[in-house]
Amino acid sequence: MKKLLPAAIAAVFVLAAQDSQPRPKNTYHSSGGASAQQRLVSPEVHPDRTITFRLRAPEASQVSLSFAGVKPMAKDTSGIWTATVGPLPPEIYQYNFVVDGVRILDPGNSNLKNGRTLDASVVEVPGSPPRFDEVQAVPHGALHIRMYHSTPLKKQRQLYVYTPPEYDTEPGRRFPVLYLRHGSGDTEENWSDTGRAGVILDNLIAGRKAVPMIVVMPNGDTDGTWAGGSSPAGIELLGQELLADIIPMIEKTYRVSPGRESRAITGLSMGGGQAFTIGLKHLDQFAWVGEFSSGLVSDTDFHLDQHLPGFLDRPEDVNRKLKLLFLSCGTEDPRYPGQLDLMDVLKQHHIRYVWYPTPGVHEWKVWRHALHEFAQKVFQP
Repeated sequence: MKKLLPAAIAAVFVLAAQDSQPRPKNTYHSSGGASAQQRLVSPEVHPDRTITFRLRAPEASQVSLSFAGVKPMAKDTSGIWTATVGPLPPEIYQYNFVVDGVRILDPGNSNLKNGRTLDASVVEVPGSPPRFDEVQAVPHGALHIRMYHSTPLKKQRQLYVYTPPEYDTEPGRRFPVLYLRHGSGDTEENWSDTGRAGVILDNLIAGRKAVPMIVVMPNGDTDGTWAGGSSPAGIELLGQELLADIIPMIEKTYRVSPGRESRAITGLSMGGGQAFTIGLKHLDQFAWVGEFSSGLVSDTDFHLDQHLPGFLDRPEDVNRKLKLLFLSCGTEDPRYPGQLDLMDVLKQHHIRYVWYPTPGVHEWKVWRHALHEFAQKVFQP
């Protein structure tokens, strides 16, 4: 108690000194939003499904909109540049502004295509009724973020896990698992954020079009480079991580149905190549395999027998083990012809597959549709 007295006395003297000083007059006044610069609405989606984009750049000499091509924007007397596109089908779209030759994001839009870098703004034209990838008035699942130790990479990593509504309402039930892999430049967050994987599953499950399933979305890069997710060495490390660390952690943590017939793997672009090679190399672990717009399998230098030795030599065994081999790509994607070449090889060797082309280039609307179709086929009797 005696030790506290000096500090207490000092505090009293400080307060007394403050009271002896002239008190400053309060001159603060908030005029509210009236004094703030008017918020610029961009993008503005109109009822007729046209979209108006706006950018405040009074000092710029030239501004254009990068949206399915380049469109010039008009400047008004207040320095606001405007362009309107459409009407457009209900979908997800990406865009940028180009200001005096510099590509920028839309500062009025918080909806971004995220990943390792922020490279585009995103706008969605809603459907009526809501699209398959829009939030609807149905039971919703949950999204978890889990940390784990990657043995081959010798570091802590994280992944996202979607659990269906039934996971909470039916505590005695076990569920199959889909391992869903992202593309180059993305992270483990993108399938749940930009890809709306959980929303798509919620809607399908509510409509009894898909089996309630757990979806695991891991990070598909070893070091943030192209080689870390696309080279044979990188894919080998990711396969080791999946089999040795991720699957055991998921099956220890969640109520998972056992066995290969309750395990599926697919992915987009870089992740599609990973899923295709890891899944088909380990048919003792996966009965359902897919790929969406994989650059690996579409490449002119891709030879299936080099990546999967012996796979083409045992079609009866492959067809017996595989419940589904699913291939998908945008019809305007440069990878599309390579997908057709891959199918020719599979046909020649009598290996069964399902082909799902969808309009579009190398973009999220294609992969949302692909997941929507794939999810309706996996784990079905």
